[in-house]
Amino acid sequence: MAQGSVPVLTIDGPSGSGKGTLAQRLARQLGWHLLDSGALYRVVGLAAVEQGVGLDDETGLAAIAEHLPICFAASAPGEPAAVILDGRDISKDVRSEQAGYYASRVAVFEAVRNALQARQRAFAQPPGLVADGRDMGTEVFPDAPLKVYLTASAEERAQRRYKQLKNKGENVSLATLLEDIRARDKRDSERVVAPLRPAPDAHIIDSTVLPIDEVEQQVLGLLRARRMI
Repeated sequence: MAQGSVPVLTIDGPSGSGKGTLAQRLARQLGWHLLDSGALYRVVGLAAVEQGVGLDDETGLAAIAEHLPICFAASAPGEPAAVILDGRDISKDVRSEQAGYYASRVAVFEAVRNALQARQRAFAQPPGLVADGRDMGTEVFPDAPLKVYLTASAEERAQRRYKQLKNKGENVSLATLLEDIRARDKRDSERVVAPLRPAPDAHIIDSTVLPIDEVEQQVLGLLRARRMI
């Protein structure tokens, strides 16, 4: 098992693929810990702006990343995991479109990623960990016994985000969301440090036309096959 005797399931994939929802559902069902690694980068970006640290200041950003008293808690079905920073729920700020932009800016720096890796690995505690992100299986937990790469078409992911934001009463453009998703995919996949890609031994699931229940059952079947549960 990865991280000593602690089973680790990694779920990587592009924005809007459903990996966050899947990770929460599995963590809740299995009683395992949850790591939403993307939220860590969002928090670093938000903290940098609050503290007046430039989003191109690699040293300053890495210093922030080294001192994040953060944890996650499962929330209501269909909602992202709650983000708790130093005992304070900052989920709303972290889930904003602006925070997502900050995350993609700070994630390109190797010093930031290195600073966060040790913190991410520390989440691997008994009885197990579900780690959601973009480089969980390739960089952070390369020895994880099960790696899933969840994807979906850019059009479907934009549609999902559009519905999500509309339900929150936000005025958004589907065309703009699609453009943003394509730009982020390009930025994430082409960055020099830890680019977005499936691990060589990852199980790839395309969720474009699959309901989340079916995706969840597929992953549970894989966990059973590997005798992780």
